[in-house]
Amino acid sequence: MTMAKKTAQLILGDGTVWEGEAFGADVSVSGEAVFQTGMVGYTEALTDPSYSKQILVLTYPLIGNYGVPGDDKDELGILKYFESNKVHVAALVVATLSEDYSHCRAVQSLHEWLKKEGIPGITGIDTRALTKNLREHGCMLGKVVMFGTDPAKVPMEDPNKINLVAHVSIKAPQVYNAGAAVKITMVDCGMKLNQLRCLCARGAQVTVVPWDYDFVTNNDWDGLFLSNGPGDPAMASKTIDYLKILLADMKSGKSPLKPIFGICLGHQLLSLAAGAETYKLPYGNRGHNQPCMEVGTKHCFITSQNHGFAVDEDKMPAGWLPLFRNANDNTNEGIVHENLPFFSVQFHPEASGGPEDTGFLFQKFIDKAREYKRQGHADSVYQTGPYFRNKKVLILGSGGLQIGQAGEFDYSGSQAIKALKEEGCETILINPNIATVQTARGVADKVYFLPVTKHFIEQIIDKERPDGICLQFGGQTALNCGLELDETGVLAQYGVKVLGTSTDTIRAAEDRDIFKVKLEEIGERMAPSIACNTLEEAKAAALSIGYPVICRAAFALGGLGSGFADFDHELERIVEMALASSPQVLIEKSIKGWKEAEYEVVRDAYDNCVTVCNMENFDPMGIHTGESIVIAPSQTLSNDEYHMLRTAAVKVIRHLGIIGECNIQYALDKDSQDYCIIEVNPRLSRSSALASKATGYPLAAVAAKLALGIELDKIPNAVTKVTSAAFEPSLDYCVVKYPRWDLSKFSRVEKQLGPQMRSVGEVMSIARDFTEGLQKAMRMVDSSWKGFQPMGKWTDEEREIELRAPTPMRIYALADAFYNAGYSVDRVHEITKIDRWFLSKLEFIAVLSNDLNSYNIQTLPRVLLVNAKKAGFSDLQIAERIQADELSVRQLRKEQGIFPVVKQIDTLAAEFPAQTNYLYMTYNGAEHDVIFDDFGTLVVGCGTYRIGSPPGVDYGSPPSP
Repeated sequence: MTMAKKTAQLILGDGTVWEGEAFGADVSVSGEAVFQTGMVGYTEALTDPSYSKQILVLTYPLIGNYGVPGDDKDELGILKYFESNKVHVAALVVATLSEDYSHCRAVQSLHEWLKKEGIPGITGIDTRALTKNLREHGCMLGKVVMFGTDPAKVPMEDPNKINLVAHVSIKAPQVYNAGAAVKITMVDCGMKLNQLRCLCARGAQVTVVPWDYDFVTNNDWDGLFLSNGPGDPAMASKTIDYLKILLADMKSGKSPLKPIFGICLGHQLLSLAAGAETYKLPYGNRGHNQPCMEVGTKHCFITSQNHGFAVDEDKMPAGWLPLFRNANDNTNEGIVHENLPFFSVQFHPEASGGPEDTGFLFQKFIDKAREYKRQGHADSVYQTGPYFRNKKVLILGSGGLQIGQAGEFDYSGSQAIKALKEEGCETILINPNIATVQTARGVADKVYFLPVTKHFIEQIIDKERPDGICLQFGGQTALNCGLELDETGVLAQYGVKVLGTSTDTIRAAEDRDIFKVKLEEIGERMAPSIACNTLEEAKAAALSIGYPVICRAAFALGGLGSGFADFDHELERIVEMALASSPQVLIEKSIKGWKEAEYEVVRDAYDNCVTVCNMENFDPMGIHTGESIVIAPSQTLSNDEYHMLRTAAVKVIRHLGIIGECNIQYALDKDSQDYCIIEVNPRLSRSSALASKATGYPLAAVAAKLALGIELDKIPNAVTKVTSAAFEPSLDYCVVKYPRWDLSKFSRVEKQLGPQMRSVGEVMSIARDFTEGLQKAMRMVDSSWKGFQPMGKWTDEEREIELRAPTPMRIYALADAFYNAGYSVDRVHEITKIDRWFLSKLEFIAVLSNDLNSYNIQTLPRVLLVNAKKAGFSDLQIAERIQADELSVRQLRKEQGIFPVVKQIDTLAAEFPAQTNYLYMTYNGAEHDVIFDDFGTLVVGCGTYRIGSPPGVDYGSPPSP
């Protein structure tokens, strides 16, 4: 549905005015402006009662991409996909509204939904600049004013002076999961439905009661739960008064000791009733990546949060102790009584949206309720690693460059060596590749230019006598060599400790048979598969599974030896090739056409685990990730899908016992939400380098320090300098990775893209929108490429063949299909299985191009020129469409004040000030993040790797000090 364009303004209390396009309901409203940094979960956030009367600014620049689901209900009779039965925000502010959406659950667009709900929205705002304003000046009152409305007639009302809890709370008690063994009374101060679902799922009968319900007199319950809610906790005075009476009665023995558990506002209410104080935070904590340390332990949890007030830990009464603290700003995140069964947390363990890492707290609460039911009282929930520093460490490099193992391992190895030296380690590098930064003088303490093989490494170990060895920074070459050193007893003979991920874990991840068993132990799954060691076994496995199948080689690099087979003769050719380079193959049921996604995961020796980056392939399953366009973060996954895969990643990595960094890849059926795990790489990979650059999170450096036994929260965030590495980045931009092939330099080479990697390099573009990012990336790959537009002439037959059996030229077949052949999104999807959302964006570029063709340089409207620049069109592209030259378009653009802005990558979506020179340019913004008041020296790089321009040119640039 195409929206009618209408302008609107966000007017803040500091006098700043932010103008954009209106969507949703055509009404003017006021409220408190706040920002939230989550990258998914907009439907959950909008229906969270804690956002009541607030103007919500979402920092992620693309909202609406997976639409809005229907009003389906679960077995409890509550809504499946929302956190309440209405939208609670006063208004929504986003950078880019996706009018097109793609998801099997979606029934309407975000614009349509908000219009029905009577909620206005504004798009086209530089939300990064707006977030920085709110960060620096604090949350403030504001109003959204529609075009044609006098701003003076829209008063700024302060929701903090209203009892918002009474406004959102249920009006009469209601029972869910009746007849369950444990009875919980939930005080609804603005509860999220997933809290109710979490309690019922753990075997509780839950009676939801109003905020001012007398739960002291009506005490037929085994546990009391205090929900989240909006506003100033002091406004819920009746709830606090009842809690004071209850706490006093339990302490005195007048009432039996029953557990009390509070979340968010419930945490603040319990704290106030206990005698503590609360205070308003400058801009609150709202997002899905807040790290919280469990006090007295080394455990750090990534949490979902939405609150503007905090408990003053310094003013807690005797007997109460801090349970959690925020690792970023050190604010209190939980309290617990040292003797009595009372505890609460500021964050949201029920998530939705957000990570589910702390869902165990619901079980702890239910266990205490069962304890009371069993023995008449419950007890308190309060319960009261050596580093490998200053040692000699051997680092295995990846050897000579090859397809699938290139400059990314120079990058990871260099970062690892630097991190190890920071911790006082003497570093010894083995790598014969002279064209690398890591082998330069002054990087490692010693460099051996020798082959990365058991024979030479054993001699070096005998001479140097290192204390430890790092295997994860040299790609598949280092892993396989490390396994051989372990299996032959060399490491044990010389007492060399494998730092980080153990050889047993590496073997479990690399051996397809063991890996399958490990997944089955925790209820995770691969596609139906059988590990084989001979051609005969492979043919029997294919017959058992049923064609089509894919053959994957174990212990292999870049999908070497992999391929799809529909018949025996095809399988024979693939398996013979695979077994020539690998001792084992996996015959697996083909799931070609499913969506492919991956997560980069970090875990320390104390079981703290974070997912640093999730990425989504433009191409469906069947094309190697190294051959595909990759987008970070994912553009088409809903909150449920994003966190379903995230939860699985954490579970798998913990079960395998990986320490450091790894990569887990999934196949996802978007129509059913079924998924299976493709593989886990227990090392730094090409994707790791992409994730590091895409997020600003130095994966290799962090992994090296984790290998030494350092806790994740003790490693500083290299970008902000004030937060720790125990966090999950929030991106307010879009990264597009585009591969480069040099297949044309070889005759008789197979050009069709598939499960084997053939690309020799890749580029990464950063933008605020996928269309802008894609066009930038294409121009980066090859200077002769102008962007997403047809190249050459295609017959109908050639186009159809290219779409069905893609080669590196497939992007131009897509362009021809939309520009010239009139293909619909649905038709292209049926042929390619590329997600409709991505295809709709390509179609948008083609439509915008055709619109430009209707004008010349004298008649070109400014708004069309702006939209073209936001969609990634270069001045040259625009010039070709309006029959002008590039310089004339550039002059016109400057005259009309259309300039790009420079933005920073700061890992936390502007929530904290960034101290980084990691920058990108975009036309989807209103102001620069940095001030250009100094003049340095411009160093021009060589661009993507290609045959004839490898990392030797990278080595020629000065490494950072």
